[in-house]
Amino acid sequence: MRSMLRTTAPAAVVLVRLLVGGVFLAEGVQKFLYPAELGAGRFARIGIPLPDLMGPFVGAAEVVCGTLIILGLLTRFAALVMLINISVALVSTKLPILLGHPVGPFSLATMSRYGFWSTVHEARTDISMWLGSLFLVLVGAGVSSFDAYLDRSGSSRSPSRPADGSSAPPR
Repeated sequence: MRSMLRTTAPAAVVLVRLLVGGVFLAEGVQKFLYPAELGAGRFARIGIPLPDLMGPFVGAAEVVCGTLIILGLLTRFAALVMLINISVALVSTKLPILLGHPVGPFSLATMSRYGFWSTVHEARTDISMWLGSLFLVLVGAGVSSFDAYLDRSGSSRSPSRPADGSSAPPR
């Protein structure tokens, strides 16, 4: 658990956390506000299995993980979950655009053109969120975060020193 909290990244990482967490939080909320367009309805059109279950599940994960990332609490875990989330989004929505045909259960959006440049254009936010999530998994939340605070709090007590701060060895 300690390694999930530990970070020596600069305080400026908060900017990446606000960006990544804010986008995921907003997208998760919108899956509940506009379920036909962005939640279960969209999942059904894309070809995501069990859209009535997966739409709210993904929306809740985005709200929870987005909030955790913004707060800098369990950041590596939350960013890893969102890295998986955005990977599924890329495969289910952008891979068909790249290839120009449906892929497995995932449908092809109607567009004027397909291929590399259409995919890059359509995936710009997804790619940014994927890279931002990976960055947070690798470096952690930064020194201005709840993760760093919890890591500092936990390391102030050494294993040979009792939790009450006394110098007597444990019995």
